[in-house]
Amino acid sequence: MKFSEYKTLGFTNWCVENRTTIYIFTFIITLAGFMVYNNLPKEQFPDIKIPQIYINTVYFGTAPADIENTINKPIEKQLKSLNGVKKIKSNALQDVSVILVEFTPDVAVEVALQRVRDAVDKAKTDLPQNLDSGPTAQDVNFSEFPIMNVNIAGNYSLKQLKEYAEDLQDSRS
Repeated sequence: MKFSEYKTLGFTNWCVENRTTIYIFTFIITLAGFMVYNNLPKEQFPDIKIPQIYINTVYFGTAPADIENTINKPIEKQLKSLNGVKKIKSNALQDVSVILVEFTPDVAVEVALQRVRDAVDKAKTDLPQNLDSGPTAQDVNFSEFPIMNVNIAGNYSLKQLKEYAEDLQDSRS
């Protein structure tokens, strides 16, 4: 069998025969990629929206079992009827009820917050009348979380450490 009888790939052969053209195309594509990358809009601190709403209720002097029965269950009953709810997670602690309502990503945070507040208002008739605080519904806003916490410790007086901390706080940009 002769070499000329082998089947050849047209585009591959053309690329091998025209190496300089391929190098130029590769350079142009790479240069265009760098230009597009450098012109992409970038935010240093993008606003992250997560459709999660927290409901906090404080009822001092109440055991977790009573918190579960008197606060969590009536609120959860109203929350289950909401549209777009993905998951409801509740914690009954000593004196505190914390409920996390997670919505599907297609629900806007403002809409989710309003739906939860309406459901909590409906549930207030079933809640104890002498609650210490709440129930309050709030969204998770990452722009309110600190970027960095710095702890200062050392073999200095409290006054010197406070001065160092204030200097560090003033020097941030």
